[in-house]
Order: sequence, then C-alpha cells, then structure tokens
Amino acid sequence: MNYTIEKVTTLIGARRYGNTDANISFILTDSRSLCFPEETLFFAIRTERNDGHNYIPELYGRGVRNFVVETIPENWATLYPNSNFLKVVGTLEALQRLAERHRDEFLIPIIGITGSNGKTMVKEWLYQLLSPEMIVTRSPRSYNSQIGVPLSVWLLNENTQIGVFEAGISKPGEMLALRDIIQPTIGVFTSLGTAHQENFPSLEAKCLEKLKLFHDTQAIVYSEDDQVLNDCISSKNYKGESLNWSAKDVHAAFFIKSIEKKDIETTVSYVWKEKVEGQYKLPFIDDASVENSITCAVVSLHLGIDPAHLAERMAKLEPVAMRLEVKEGQHGCTLINDSYNSDYNSLDIALDFMNRRPDHKGRKRTLILSDILQSGESGKELYNKVAFLCEKRGVEKFIGIGEGLLAERSAFKHLGEKHFFATINAFIHSDVFANLHDEVILLKGARQFGFDHLTELLVKKVHETVLEVNLNAVVDNLNWYRSFLKPETKLVCMIKADAYGAGAVEIAKTLQDHRVDYLAVAVADEGVTLRKNGITSNIMIMNPEMTSFKTLFDYDLEPEVYSFRLLDALVKAAQKEGITGFPVHIKLDTGMHRLGFDPQKDMDELIKRLKHQNAIIPRSVFSHFVGSDADSFDDFSAHQFALFDEGSKKLQAAFKHKIIRHMDNSSGIEHFPERQMDMCRLGLGLYGINPRTNKIINNVSTLKTTILQLRNVPAGDTVGYSRKGTIDHDSLIAAIPIGYADGLNRHLGNRHCYCLVNGKKAEYVGNICMDVAMIDVTGIDCKEGDSVEIFGDDLPVTVLSDALDTIPYEVLTTISNRVKRVYFQD
Repeated sequence: MNYTIEKVTTLIGARRYGNTDANISFILTDSRSLCFPEETLFFAIRTERNDGHNYIPELYGRGVRNFVVETIPENWATLYPNSNFLKVVGTLEALQRLAERHRDEFLIPIIGITGSNGKTMVKEWLYQLLSPEMIVTRSPRSYNSQIGVPLSVWLLNENTQIGVFEAGISKPGEMLALRDIIQPTIGVFTSLGTAHQENFPSLEAKCLEKLKLFHDTQAIVYSEDDQVLNDCISSKNYKGESLNWSAKDVHAAFFIKSIEKKDIETTVSYVWKEKVEGQYKLPFIDDASVENSITCAVVSLHLGIDPAHLAERMAKLEPVAMRLEVKEGQHGCTLINDSYNSDYNSLDIALDFMNRRPDHKGRKRTLILSDILQSGESGKELYNKVAFLCEKRGVEKFIGIGEGLLAERSAFKHLGEKHFFATINAFIHSDVFANLHDEVILLKGARQFGFDHLTELLVKKVHETVLEVNLNAVVDNLNWYRSFLKPETKLVCMIKADAYGAGAVEIAKTLQDHRVDYLAVAVADEGVTLRKNGITSNIMIMNPEMTSFKTLFDYDLEPEVYSFRLLDALVKAAQKEGITGFPVHIKLDTGMHRLGFDPQKDMDELIKRLKHQNAIIPRSVFSHFVGSDADSFDDFSAHQFALFDEGSKKLQAAFKHKIIRHMDNSSGIEHFPERQMDMCRLGLGLYGINPRTNKIINNVSTLKTTILQLRNVPAGDTVGYSRKGTIDHDSLIAAIPIGYADGLNRHLGNRHCYCLVNGKKAEYVGNICMDVAMIDVTGIDCKEGDSVEIFGDDLPVTVLSDALDTIPYEVLTTISNRVKRVYFQD
C-alpha cells in the first residue's frame, strides 16, 4: 500500500515545505536500512544519543526526497531541490500517528502480544500455526518498542488477513501509545516477570500498565495460574471474552489435563471450553516452549483451527531465531547461545533447556553469565537467587562477567568451579577461556557486554611483501566511469574477492564516502566483514549460499536470487526469522548460461511465487552481458538486451514499487551508454583496468617486495627446485620474499616474465617457491633491502596476465591475504 505525500501530510497534521509529487510506500527511521529511496519517507527522530536530522544530507544524496522533521534545514529549497519536508512538533509522535491512521484502514483480526518473556516466540509460532490458511502480517524480529511497533503496523497491506504484533514497555505511560497503534482485537499476555522492574513500584503496577493494551479487545489469552496476573485482570472488570488457560481449573477455557515430557518432545493433553478434548506433541521440552505453545494453542482454537490441524502443525513448529541457539563449538564443546537478553526468568528458562539436553554424555555443564541489569533488586538479593538457581539447575562450572557479579561473588560459594571477571576482555585473555573443552556451555549475557566477541581472536600478520593501494586512483576511476552516466543513473561497485585483492574494507569506505548506491560482494561472509568495519551502504550478495540466510538477515545483506530453489529456501528462512519485505535482486539468464531465471519461460511462475508471500521483495532485476568488451559480440549483446528488456519489464509491471533494472558492466558503461537503464555495475574498471582495451586507466594496486639476499651463481649451476633454472653465464641472483602462497603464479617462473628492480627488468629464474622467488639482477645496480615491483605504476598488471594467458582479474584476486595492504592518498 502507498499514500500520496499530500495524504501523509494530512494524516500526521504536518506543515509541508515543498510541492514535489510523491507516493510513499516505505517509512524509515534508521538511515542504514534504506532500500527504496524513491518511495521512502524518513522520520528524523531525536533520541538521547542521536538525532535523525543529522542524516538528511546523506539520505538526500542516496535518493530520499521526503522527510518528516521537527526543524526545517536552512536553505532547504537550495540544498534539497525537488524534496518535501513535513514539519511536526514531534517526529516520533508523527510516526506513531501515521501508523495509527494506517491501522484504521483494516477491519481484520489483530493479535496484540505483551508480557515479560516469550513475546517473540509466541508471535513466530502463531505465524507458523496460522499462515497455512491465512496471510499473516507480523512484527519483524522483536520490533515491539515505541518505534518498532509503528514500523511493524505499517507493514499491514491489502492482502493481510490477520496481524500479529508485539508490544514491549520499560516504564509507565508507554503502553497507551502502542495500544492506539495496534488496536488489538485479541490480546495475549505471555508471562509476568521482573524485566524492567526497576521502573515500576511493584509487579502489580507493571502488570496493570501492560494490560492497558487490551482495553478494547474482544478476547484476552492469559494464564489463570499466575496469581498476580489473574488478580490484575479481575480488578480491571474486563468486558471481553476471557480465554484463560490453567492446569488447575477444570472450568478454564483451556484446561491442561497433562504434560508429559520425553527426550525430545512434549505431549500436551487438554480440554477446550469444557467440551472438546485434544492433544498435541511439541518438538521441544523446555518449560518456556511448553507454556508458549499453550498460549498459541488457545489463540489458534479461538480463531477456528480444529484440534486435528492444530496437532499436525504443533508437531512441525521450528525454533525461533535468536533464542537458545545450539551450535557446535571448538574443542569438543556445545554452545547454547542465549545472549539475546539477560534476566532472572529467562536465565531459568535457558538453564532448564541446557539441563534437559540429551547430548551431555558426561560433559560439564558450564554457564557464562553477565551482570543482570534492570532487575529492580539489590545485587545481593538478585545474585543469591541466581546462585540458588544455578545449584538447582545443575550448573557445574560458573563464569561471571561484570562488576556486579564480581562484587557479589560470595553468593556463589556453594557452587563447585567458579570464576569471575570484570570484563569480557579479561575473560578472553585468561587461562579459564583458553582451557574450555568438552563442555556444554550456556552463553547468557546482556548485549552491552559483547558476548559476540568471545570467540574472536585477532592475529597480527607480518610480511615484507606489501600491496600498496592508491585510494585516489580508485576515486579517479569511479569518476571516469561516472562521466559516461546520466546524473540519475545509480551505480553498484563490485568489491568481491576482497575488492579484487585491494582490500574490501578500505575500498568500501572510500566508495561509501563518494556516495555509490550499492556495494556488491560474492558471499555473505564478505558482507559481514564490511558491516563489522562500519560500512552502512547497501550491500548486494551475488552468490548467496543456502547456509548463509541468517547471516544475510542479521547484517542487512541483500542477496541475488537466480533459481526457484533458492527463492523458496530464502522465503522460508525469512519467514522463520519473522522478516517481511527483505530486499532481493532477481537475476535473469539472457545468454551467459551461468545463473539466472529464463526471461521467457520463468517470469509468470516467478511473479506468482513473489506475489504469494511477503517475506522478500524484489529490489532490482538484472542480467549480464557475455561480450560487451568486444565489438564482435554486439549482435549477441543486442539479443541479450532484448530478452532482458522483455522479462524485466514484465516483472516491473507486476509490482507497484519501483524495481531497478541494470545490465551494463564496466565495458557496457562505455560501450552501451544507451542501455544504462536505472543502474550500472562497475567492476574491473574501478581498479584501473579498461576491459575493452586492456589498458590502465589509473593504477590502483602496486605489489612490492624487497631483496632478501644477493648471491653470485656461476655458469652451469642451477637455481631452485627440480634444477629448472639453469644459468648459462655467471649471474647475480636475488632472492625475494614472495611466492605462490602470496599469489605469485608459478607459471611466471623460468624466465616467462619479469619484475622491476630499480626500474630495470629482472626475470624470474627457476621455479617459483611457496614463499620465495629468485630473480636475475645481473647488470642491475642493486643491494639487499632494495625495493622490487611485481606489478604497479611502472609494470602494468596486464603484463603478467598476458604472460599467463589469462585476465587481470585472476592476477589481482589471487594476492594472498597474508600480504599486508598499505593504503595511501596522494
């Protein structure tokens, strides 16, 4: 669904500056998440630590033209032409009001979920249970805050049949705004715990604040056996239907007759509304999963799912991402990662899960726990409870991280093995960390303690061979190709294979500073490296692996989709993660016959599958010229373009949002300027090599090493392995610290190519070794320690590629990562 900018102005009660026509389909609060700038409305929200107004210049440069602000930028008409600024008193309140007005458009069931724990699990399981027969729109991940809820509700569209949204609060007065946005017809209260208790005078006060979400609901689902929750609901004189569940009250709407746990599954037997008896098997055994499944069962039965279908779907429930993830660890360890949050109740749940795992086989049960924050209890009271819980749950080794645990370490005196550290770094550098082995380890920590760094070890690499990278040359090449483009044509820059050997992080930073629209890498791990080094630009993954989906979602990496198998798997993975509208890039095969959908045979089925889900959304559609670097292929290139033009336009016509089309690569930018369309892809040309002429534009990379040793070798002797380097005259031979392990191809040896020593040609003699090569410097004025140029400003890399009968790509991308990169600007 989309709204005109005029409609949005009216809905949020704004004063509009600018008169540019616009349709708004996407709302944005975090500049790093920008995907569809042409149809995006950015809310410049001020927080304690940041101010969205600071990102307006960047977003304008990336194509955003519509902004909701509290302050109009000076000289806005001059600095930001063809834009709209909607001025309001408060941008957060305006965001919430827009979502509220959007919600008013839908007369459908809406489930509102609140509670201290289990909201995300219940939401995701309800999606799994309901989606086989209903189109469900739900909160992405755990978007349950004052900003997250309106972003979630905005996802409602004309196809939605039911909405499922979380609502989380941390202090009094927050729930009313969320209630007005969600307007639930069915209320779900998952549990009542101590999270954020420090902001409330009592557990009852927090419960009553959460219950404000359900003021106008037609039904409410909750545990009657929770006495505080039951009393609070009774005191509210709730008018809707009480869908209470209980293991004690046979008159409850959902009476639990029995819960039977086995090694890997739980059987729940129940009576629904004193009439219908049912049973389901759950593929989980921890207490939290069982309780959350009961909540989901009540909602499902209320919505008309019969017990047989409920049982069938319960048996197929999948784990919820970011909760109790089990991974194989190093040194025989199993890791249970629950570092998503840290509070007493969730610790109990996680310890119960660890204690029940069937794969201990005598291994020690270890808990690594950070300080528990925002509990509302004193440290002594809290950690006495934690210590008792650890004893009860069978923890054999306890590792505490944080000043709070360190101060209260005496509370754990009855535990067996125990260790305490003030910081995560102190732990990582300790013998305790080094000696972890053959243990089942539960990682339970608040995010700010950096538990994600536990296994990250930094290794300093030292080498006398370096690759010098001229960042100015990168910019010059970028601008040279931009000179062929129309101002409105977008550009994606290829930095796969570690930026063709130049070092992806520094190249990406340079390109981001110069406002390229997209970066592209081959696999997800390359994208993760960029994200971890501060790259916020849109990143395209050209060869996504089936095992990388969670990484793609976690780091906002946009995959290429080239087959129905990949499409279906990606949709399923996104749905499991609770994701909607994740951008992807559709590849069409127009003649390369490498990867891609057939633009003539596959489009109808592709469009059908894309439109019957909301997990992913096509951001762009593209293909690849087979031979844009050679005039002899022009007829075939024209044939390719015709196929792409037909298929891509058909895809575009099937969707309301703008789908970017691109086909020109480096050589195509120069050779086919009329085929620029919406975006072009710049690869080898960025690194200074013109693929049409094999000439250097502006040299980016220079590979250098040094002379280690000089040796006089008499005629008749040989140099190197297998005595291949026969010397036919008395010679001066230099050894240099570079070999095939560094990327110096062995086929360059035996005088098939040369390097430069003080500007003079020095041929490679004998076989190139793994770490060392020998060169003939006879007649060259040189000494040990002098510089040697393998390729660079004075020796084009194309000389090496020609000698190898290959392409410059291969030479550049095979430079090992043990070669130190040195970056400079003239």
